[in-house]
Amino acid sequence: MPDLSERSVVSSPGLVLGVLASGCAGYAMLQSLVVPALPTLQHDLDTTPTGVTWVFTAYLLSASVATPIVGRLGDMFGKKRTLLLVMAGLAAGSLVAALATTLPLLIAARAIQGVGGAMFPLAFGIIRDEFPPERLAGGIALISGLLGIGGGLGIVLAGPILDNLDYHWLFWIPGVIVVATAIATMLLIPESPIRAPGSIDWFGAALLSFWLVALLLAISEAPQWGWASGRTLGLLALAAVGAVVWVVVESRTVSPLVDMQMMRLRPVWSTNLAGFLIGFGLYSAFVLIPQFVQTPSSGGFGFGSSVTQSGLFLVPSTLMMLVAAPFSGRLSRMRGPKVPLVLGAVTTMLAFVSLAIAHTSHWHVYLASILLGIGVGFAFASLANLIVEAVRPDQTAVATGMNAVVRTVGGAIGGQVAASLLAASLLANGYPSEHGYTTTFVVMAGVLATSVAASLAVPGRSRQLSPAILVAESEGSLE
Repeated sequence: MPDLSERSVVSSPGLVLGVLASGCAGYAMLQSLVVPALPTLQHDLDTTPTGVTWVFTAYLLSASVATPIVGRLGDMFGKKRTLLLVMAGLAAGSLVAALATTLPLLIAARAIQGVGGAMFPLAFGIIRDEFPPERLAGGIALISGLLGIGGGLGIVLAGPILDNLDYHWLFWIPGVIVVATAIATMLLIPESPIRAPGSIDWFGAALLSFWLVALLLAISEAPQWGWASGRTLGLLALAAVGAVVWVVVESRTVSPLVDMQMMRLRPVWSTNLAGFLIGFGLYSAFVLIPQFVQTPSSGGFGFGSSVTQSGLFLVPSTLMMLVAAPFSGRLSRMRGPKVPLVLGAVTTMLAFVSLAIAHTSHWHVYLASILLGIGVGFAFASLANLIVEAVRPDQTAVATGMNAVVRTVGGAIGGQVAASLLAASLLANGYPSEHGYTTTFVVMAGVLATSVAASLAVPGRSRQLSPAILVAESEGSLE
């Protein structure tokens, strides 16, 4: 285990945090920007609804597989060096995507871009290694919250970009941000002195890739294949068996990719469960709110909004996440990260409860959007702090990487479940019924109620010994 005394402290943590935040925001935007653009991409690339979903699925698959593996490489060989390689991959993928005029090339570019998901665990590790103790919680909270903030921003910006430019600019704009961030990283971010000697468990990595691909492929294609189809059920069964085999193999490996003893720690598994459920709710909202407000009002509900107008309903969510994430960091420092997690889970649940009760006026949806932003901002910002407090410094990248994967998988399932529930209530005009929306809002509120229970199961600060807090206390930074 590395000696915490090896930690260096950067002279300008605010500047470093800004650089890291810029790169992570660019990745998160690239994840969600294409969602409102899928119909446009389908038309421009002359493909089918099933084919165009691979533009999103390829990104998701690549990110889920690469994040824990690259996180481990960062722990072994240096986080700055690995971060630069990841940014180079993300920039290259963005360039190819911006120039792509065929579906196969765009899918390949999105798979390359997905490697950028590893920026989050690498950023957490850099903050933990380099920041002064009093800045740890706030810095980690901001970066963690950017997974939701950037996702919301991508949904909001997609409409104006498509209305005024074309789909190529969905990739040019974030690509420029990533290139600028890579240059700033070279100049401003120091290399961490902390290393975790060892080797990559490539067999474990292959098993992890196998069951994640099977799971996410089943989830992504289920709306087209049918949830009860043989292909969907077969892939889900394959994913379940693969996950069990992976856990058994990792538990018996001398140098595992993911330490199963670490994953069995109560602060880790309970935090991952809460992250999965809250991600489920967030991405279902990204599907439900735009589709609901785009429904023609002639049916007695919906507002007949355009793609750009529907994105505006999520502006309050994005703004509230920006406000809530730093505040969550301060609350984590004072009261422990469990407090903002519980508050966030409750508030996110209330967003869906409010939509289920009232959704006939614009302000009803705006209120739910505000509650969603506050809730996700609090919750997402606290998740990484809970993980960081529970694991050794050399486990930070892998542990936070797995948390990011869990949130991504939860979001993928949430979005597809929401779409499937709505598809089951289609009317003759091709739009879901109001009852279908209300039912889906109630289901999502139930999922978020479970996230509240999972959040309450996370041990409080008094019940876990945090390395970050021990360092802070030893340096007289905490009272």
